[in-house]
Amino acid sequence: MFAFIARQPILDKEKSVFAYELLFRDGKGGAYPEHQEEKSKFIADNFHPLGLDDISGEKTSFITFSTDTLVSRFPTNLNPESVVVELANPADTSNGLFEACQHIKQMGFKLAIDDPMMIGSEHDIFPLIDIVKVDVSKARFENVEKHIPRYREENKKLVAEQVDTQDSFASCIDLGFDFFQGYFFSQPEARILKQLPASKMNIVDLMAESGKVNFDIARTTQIIERDATLSFLLLKFINNPAINKRYKITSLKHALNYMGEVEIKKFIALLSLTNIADDKPLEIIHMSLVRAKFFDLLAERRGFKNNPPIAFLVGLFSLLEGLLDQSMTDIVKQLPLSDDVNDALLGKNRELNNYSALVRGFESAIWMTVIKQAKLLDIDQKQLHVLYNQAIVWGNGIRSAISAHFPTAKAEG
Repeated sequence: MFAFIARQPILDKEKSVFAYELLFRDGKGGAYPEHQEEKSKFIADNFHPLGLDDISGEKTSFITFSTDTLVSRFPTNLNPESVVVELANPADTSNGLFEACQHIKQMGFKLAIDDPMMIGSEHDIFPLIDIVKVDVSKARFENVEKHIPRYREENKKLVAEQVDTQDSFASCIDLGFDFFQGYFFSQPEARILKQLPASKMNIVDLMAESGKVNFDIARTTQIIERDATLSFLLLKFINNPAINKRYKITSLKHALNYMGEVEIKKFIALLSLTNIADDKPLEIIHMSLVRAKFFDLLAERRGFKNNPPIAFLVGLFSLLEGLLDQSMTDIVKQLPLSDDVNDALLGKNRELNNYSALVRGFESAIWMTVIKQAKLLDIDQKQLHVLYNQAIVWGNGIRSAISAHFPTAKAEG
């Protein structure tokens, strides 16, 4: 028995993660799976093979529940301090939904609705609602704006869904939304051709070293040692419990002896990414981390060589357009990456194109894409979910190491 889950970030006005919405492949419309007694018991006992905190990174989780689940099968092991209960059909007044919502509120849970147009403010259930979500890709902005005052009068928090561009994010802020769900933060804010500042040249040099076949430890050590922040962060990364639970690493040479050349190349690349665009939201770095690990695991599963770790590097750098506000064509001209990495970033590597399509399928819970790519890559779908979940946990661990070193306005606790 296995629960297939995707997650999508919900950000606040400062572009820090407020919560993740969890989307279940086995549930209608991404809702918590219902009915099948065996599956319901499995999920209730385990919720997920990893645990809820592993998937949500200790952030709040939005989970949609059907009327039937809310009335008769609501899982009692969920924590009301970390879970928001989203109603799949708030207009359904039959079968005791109102009483169930009252009980769930008394347990301490917050309630959310996904389509406020389904119920009016005079509806019995409306006073119980804490959070109102609006799909701004479907609703006309003038219609949304017209209804916002009544939500404000009732002290409802507002979440804009399907916010996929920076312009949409700005419009939703102007309309008065509190939170924003979508991948707008990974999009360039303005495509302006600009040179990387001289202060970033150490980072550029590190990127070059991470993609070389022959690793020059003396050269790499020299680059890192001339920047105290880089030295500190590298050791912080490598000594993170998610990566290294055994030994205290005290130098790059020590790390090389312990971890090996390939792993050090990955961490050098990671170090460069987190410092090349340190004015961006932490979540775009987090997405890059998850992609890097997922691509790496896929390449390993597919039997490809990993020195240099091309798949890891391509996953890690796949969101550079949003990090540097430039087109990938302009970016690869400035960064000293290998031809293999450059070609893959420009979409010229069929294998890695499949990885990119697959990870986007997971990020957006487009399960047909996952099914298609599973066939193309000849990897069992359950195994793909296991690999992606491993990547999420790894990314969570690295994020915890770097979050304290991001600007306060962008970092998340």
